[in-house]
Amino acid sequence: MAASYEVTATRKRPQDFDRLVGQEFVVSTLENAISENRIAHAYLFSGPRGVGKTSSARLLAKALNCEKGPTAHPCGTCDSCRAIAQGKAVDVIEIDGASNTSVNDIRAIKEEVMYPPQSSRYKIYIIDEVHMLSTSAFNALLKTIEEPPEYIIFIFATTELQKVPATIRSRCQQFRFNLISQDLIISCLRSAAEDLSIEADEDALFWIAKESTGSMRDAYTLFDQVAAFSGNHITLDKIREKLSIAGFSAIAGIIRKTLMKDSAGTIEAISSLFSSGVSADRIIKDSAEFFRTLMLYKAGIKRPDILGSALSDIPDDIAAMLSEEQIEAGLKAVLDLYRDLRYSLSPRFEIELLFLRMSALPDLVTPSSLVRKLEEMKKGVAEGSIVVSEPKARVRIEAPKTETEEKATPAPPEVKDDPEEEEEETPPFQSEEAFSLTMDSLGEIASALLKMGKAASSRFIMSIERIEEKDGAFTLITSKPLAYNGLRNDSKSIEKAVAAVFGENPRIFLRLEENREEEEFSEQMKSLKAFFGGSIIRTKKEEKETKESNVSQYKPVRADEDNGLYPEPDEDD
Repeated sequence: MAASYEVTATRKRPQDFDRLVGQEFVVSTLENAISENRIAHAYLFSGPRGVGKTSSARLLAKALNCEKGPTAHPCGTCDSCRAIAQGKAVDVIEIDGASNTSVNDIRAIKEEVMYPPQSSRYKIYIIDEVHMLSTSAFNALLKTIEEPPEYIIFIFATTELQKVPATIRSRCQQFRFNLISQDLIISCLRSAAEDLSIEADEDALFWIAKESTGSMRDAYTLFDQVAAFSGNHITLDKIREKLSIAGFSAIAGIIRKTLMKDSAGTIEAISSLFSSGVSADRIIKDSAEFFRTLMLYKAGIKRPDILGSALSDIPDDIAAMLSEEQIEAGLKAVLDLYRDLRYSLSPRFEIELLFLRMSALPDLVTPSSLVRKLEEMKKGVAEGSIVVSEPKARVRIEAPKTETEEKATPAPPEVKDDPEEEEEETPPFQSEEAFSLTMDSLGEIASALLKMGKAASSRFIMSIERIEEKDGAFTLITSKPLAYNGLRNDSKSIEKAVAAVFGENPRIFLRLEENREEEEFSEQMKSLKAFFGGSIIRTKKEEKETKESNVSQYKPVRADEDNGLYPEPDEDD
């Protein structure tokens, strides 16, 4: 008959204090207390799951009831040690606090306490998950654990210390168990693989240790699962394939495509992950771990157990492309999505949108970085490493003064110390070649406005009819009021477009020329023309009627002899 299979967590359970890993404080304190015969009547072990609380309780019971003890190093071969290791000891009672929560269960314990141990030195009660007991059960236990018989010892274990009443905690010696480091977990997993004659890659053991999050029992359980489908060789590729995980490298590939503005490649990479069976939660979790690792790496941390990844797996190109603030923003976006995912219409859509939006991460500027940049500029100006030059004259779109306004506003008299000394005029801009703004240039300006999203201004600039140049300044002339008003209202965009096309900052003015020939039209027709542009065309009939009307209207008036004016003779006279 083949031997029954024993899971690694049970097979590797420590049988003495020397094999209890990661809890040096607990081990040293209990060993010293046993050696000096300072045995308490109640202990409270608290800490995360799978770190050795129940194992330590059994080791303490074995050390107290060993036939060669009490001793900090039980023999493990006597009847008492073997019975405790197998869970068959009559005087070591293990109780599940989650199943025995009522006050009646505690009353049964109080009745049993009155009877001494049958074959051992102490009668020991190990109550696991003690925080699950009801308030009445705790109250019923108070007097018993405060003044128990000398042969009774209580050992409580819990993962939620805050739920244990303070009245219970004050009656117990408390021991807090810590999470186990990744290095210790990897060492134990390597030993477990050797016991089973299984070859395991270091990166695979590292991933198992990382996923266990400091719990040795979780690490052994995951190891058994991986060993079941890996055969005699455990590799990280097999783990990714069978357990459908995204992986650090896969997330790095997606982020790289995102930052390179490759939207199609980003969507295809995400689709490949979903097609391989990776869940949305797993993608988000791996993405959060990626940004966390990158953030710690940028902060100067190089320890793989803290980073959660080997240094060789960290993409240097992505780390160099993003600042610490930008990486933090990416991590926050992933965490926010995880919180909002339960209300999402489609998690896949949310993930695709998240990665597409991350293409703007390199352009993200935080307030702290702006303040830092301003301080650097201020320091550079003070030290002289940064030279501030006077800005060039900006492009101005405005209507020049009329001749009447120029005459009404005389220029102030120029005062000179030396009449013969003449000041040189500063040109509006400086350039190696003479700048010239022609009608052909308007097309380039219109194209620049279109790229800026200013379609209306692009049409208006093409309505310019001619350009005049005087003293280095250019005047754009149009007879269309709609174009004139549009260009004046969008003068900032015109400035940017001219500077983008020519790299110069000339002075530019705008002038509206009224069409004298259209003064005779009605105000309604003028308003329609001002709105739509173009020109007004009369029919031949309208031109004839207008001509006849003008002749009769402007026919000279006959004057009498007294005023000295003589009328022009009619043709009939």
